[in-house]
Amino acid sequence: MNSIKPICLSAFAVLVLAGCGAQKQVSSFSSLTAISAPLNVKKTAALKENELKRWSHLDIINDTIPGMSVDRAYAELLKDKKGVKVIVGIVDSGVDIEHEDLKAVVWTNSKEIAGNGVDDDNNGYIDDIHGWNFLGDITKENLEYERIIKDKSLVSDVIYKEAKKINDEKIAKAEAGKARLEGLLTATATADKVIAKHLGKAVYTIDEVNAIESKDTSILESKVTMQRMLSFGMSIVDLEKAIQKDLEEIIATVNGDNLKQDYRKVVGDNPNDITDTKYGNNNVIGPDKDEALHGTHVAGIVAQSRNNSMGGDGVANNVEILTVRAVPDGDEYDKDIALGIRYAVDNGAKVINGSFGKSFSPHKQWVYDAIKYAEKKDVLIVHAAGNDAKDIDFSDNFPTDSDDKIKEFADNMITIGALNFEYGDKVVANFSNIGKVNVDVFAPGVKIYATTPNDTYRYLQGTSMAAPNVAGVAALIRSYYPNLTASQVKHILMDSGVAITDLVVVGGNPKDSRSFTTLSKSGKMVNAYNAILMAEKMSKK
Repeated sequence: MNSIKPICLSAFAVLVLAGCGAQKQVSSFSSLTAISAPLNVKKTAALKENELKRWSHLDIINDTIPGMSVDRAYAELLKDKKGVKVIVGIVDSGVDIEHEDLKAVVWTNSKEIAGNGVDDDNNGYIDDIHGWNFLGDITKENLEYERIIKDKSLVSDVIYKEAKKINDEKIAKAEAGKARLEGLLTATATADKVIAKHLGKAVYTIDEVNAIESKDTSILESKVTMQRMLSFGMSIVDLEKAIQKDLEEIIATVNGDNLKQDYRKVVGDNPNDITDTKYGNNNVIGPDKDEALHGTHVAGIVAQSRNNSMGGDGVANNVEILTVRAVPDGDEYDKDIALGIRYAVDNGAKVINGSFGKSFSPHKQWVYDAIKYAEKKDVLIVHAAGNDAKDIDFSDNFPTDSDDKIKEFADNMITIGALNFEYGDKVVANFSNIGKVNVDVFAPGVKIYATTPNDTYRYLQGTSMAAPNVAGVAALIRSYYPNLTASQVKHILMDSGVAITDLVVVGGNPKDSRSFTTLSKSGKMVNAYNAILMAEKMSKK
């Protein structure tokens, strides 16, 4: 199941993973540009910092990095074009709309008068100036299997037993994991002290650690430990906090505390009644700005200002970010997602990013109906495939556009797997879910640099990061070729991608190599340059 909520990797999850239907076809597309690249076309030298920060924008042919050719698309295809403004809905944990690199692209509801306590546009949401917060003051939530165990009336007896089995397995793993994490914290703290003393400074970089030469065994052992810790792109302080948080969650699981909380009580609605819509508030950041980390990062990948010498660059240059806060630290409620999608659609979003997911969905029909509603309104939904290294043609992963995992009930949703920045047999992120039928295409999702709360920037990874990369390309297409439908944009993204036909490692397991063509419906990775070329051709038909 998708145990990391939303779909990005916590520090502990990274450590664990490191250790251990019918389609509407687009027109024929060929000979516009090279659309395949063998794995021997790769960069042999390590990426420099400025390359790593922007690798998803780079070009496989010109830069030998498996990016989406975004820079090339702007330089060669879009420099003399003017697009229309596109609203992108970010259904997530909240967005720091005050961030220096996002505030210029925040959507504002022109039909609402700020701060007057009146629902001026009569949409049911008072003072929804920049979006809506369906979570109110909630940050933490139960996972769906926990909610099912607490209320078995939500599902069938078969599904209840599946949820109960997961909980029992979680407790067993937590008991073993507790000792491991405690040891990891101790080892990290010890190694940090040794390296800090050796270097004569409390804060140091991975380059400084790499350069250490010593005959002292304790220093060499600490060097190896800190090389691994710092390789995740986080400071030691942040890494220790993340591990401590995971440890606290494990202890809570062992003690059964995860089944004792009623987080939703704060919101005051009935989450099992889709008609009970008068809840939440207009604080789209959320009660704690730091908890908006995930959503702020996702928003930045799509739309942080380009070429302004701040942080990273967004994929799309003519967008507004509409925030729907609906994804807590835990599993999202089907009701919040369904209403959140409808809210974004009704307020003009043409692309909606959903970097979240779960293995149980008691009210999945509400979400299905919302997806169909978005389809009727010509809105594309971009969804992250998940980080469990599973084949979602066989494992449940919600939301989805196929109830039977075979036939799609809508053609406006595209599901994204994650790529690594190393173009070779390890190009597929070791955590990424796969699926010949239910994953549509792959995009950059490892070490993606983007906005984080309080005017900061960080690397994060997960299919959560791959999805907004694609949402950004989708927004580009919808901006410069507004006559194309959501369905057409979906299939452009799939059909115009760069094809890989070689064997690649799946799930980080060197013994499991498969043809990249079998990992998604398209067998390709998204390429903005090719997509713009195809959109240009299609828009003239």
